[in-house]
Amino acid sequence: MDTTALRSAYEKFFETTARPDLGEAADGGWNADQVLAHVLSVDAATAAVALSVVSGARPTFDNRVCLDGRNLDRIIAEHAGRAELIARVRSQAAVLCDIADQLGDEDSAVLVPAFLMSGDELLLDQPVPLAALIDGLAENHVPVHTRQLAELSRQPRA
Repeated sequence: MDTTALRSAYEKFFETTARPDLGEAADGGWNADQVLAHVLSVDAATAAVALSVVSGARPTFDNRVCLDGRNLDRIIAEHAGRAELIARVRSQAAVLCDIADQLGDEDSAVLVPAFLMSGDELLLDQPVPLAALIDGLAENHVPVHTRQLAELSRQPRA
């Protein structure tokens, strides 16, 4: 797989995480740490699915655990502050990209049953090629959360 677009999306994401003025969401949504924990969880789950495909297993991808507040709180609590959390997200993103770089055409084409939610909205409930699952991170997921963080930097701190 070509991960150029994914790596570029992460570069923009990490540029945004470096802003010192990330505040709270005005609408009561996720704060910066919760966004980071979510991205970390999604990246780890996607990497696990990719490795499972390579091993010959036929996994499913379900992002509900990546949205669960208790899971996000657990991830945040495992890190000593935002800088450490950002470093972990950066490391996990690199792992995911490195795994994707090594996927051949056959593995990339494996259909993965996917269940994707955003809040209470069902986005997807059907099999997708592994490549599409990974490309979706570059095309949608990472840019959406980059914009979300950028919006947080414009909000007054609580």
